[in-house]
Amino acid sequence: MSGKEKKKLHKRNRNLHRYNLEALQVLVPELKEYCTINKAGNPSINFSHPLAVRYLNKAILRHYYEIAYWEFPEENLCPAIPGRADYIHYMADLLTQENHGKLSKNITCLDIGIGASAIYPIIGVVEYDWNFIGSDIDPAAIENAKKIVSSNAILKTKISCRLQTNPKELLNGIIKESDHIDLCISNPPFHASLKDAEKATQRKNRNLHGNRTLAQSKNFSGNLNELVFEGGELGFIKQLIYESQKYSKRIFWFTSLVSKEENLFKIYQALEKQKVNQIETIEMATGNKISRIVAWTYLNETDRKNWRTNHWM
Repeated sequence: MSGKEKKKLHKRNRNLHRYNLEALQVLVPELKEYCTINKAGNPSINFSHPLAVRYLNKAILRHYYEIAYWEFPEENLCPAIPGRADYIHYMADLLTQENHGKLSKNITCLDIGIGASAIYPIIGVVEYDWNFIGSDIDPAAIENAKKIVSSNAILKTKISCRLQTNPKELLNGIIKESDHIDLCISNPPFHASLKDAEKATQRKNRNLHGNRTLAQSKNFSGNLNELVFEGGELGFIKQLIYESQKYSKRIFWFTSLVSKEENLFKIYQALEKQKVNQIETIEMATGNKISRIVAWTYLNETDRKNWRTNHWM
């Protein structure tokens, strides 16, 4: 069924309309158990159940993205695909803007924190045929991402995974001398400590499940690497800004999701201190959640012209 448009999603998002639940259930029969009717009388999913979220996302990838294999451990985060897709679509717009209205087919994107699900590279490859470098500090996540890549023909030659051996660094140790990267994306860990992460999960658990235990809310869980970075979201982004100057001529656009609006002022301060050439802030909204992408580049107009000639033509 199509139906009412989700107006807050990007216009090219494949989930701009209501999910075709009948088709999704055919592809992932396990999903049927978690289908229900919402208060408006429309078919929906029991989003409070972790397996419902996992099966829905697996079905979305099969139906809309033709990804046959997508498996990862239960302790890893199960990403919400429409929101992840929006990040990729807005980045395509940013690159198109830089290339006089045309999106180059020769794009390399670095995903800092590819995770076990490899979700951003999957969407970027299927939608735009980009090449991806995916980094992560978790060896198990890297191995799982590699398995997803090798198990789907469309991904095999498009995504390479690199292990970050220093958990305090983001770009250092990942970028090679031969790399020229058009776009760097990141979805920072939200919390500054495990204690903060546990409290936030408990709040979500109470809101959705009443008195159920944390173990029943794994759709909002994740391992320590996915949830926590010293200094939280702001600490992560400031570290990325600090390291970005070293790669100012080898990465065109550095970007990061920013969930907490109150962090923007300090992010802008850090960027001004690094004397970046341009800053862009792009607002995104999925459902009731508002977030934004902050993007920055050190390249001046001459640098950009040379980049377009050398890498995009």
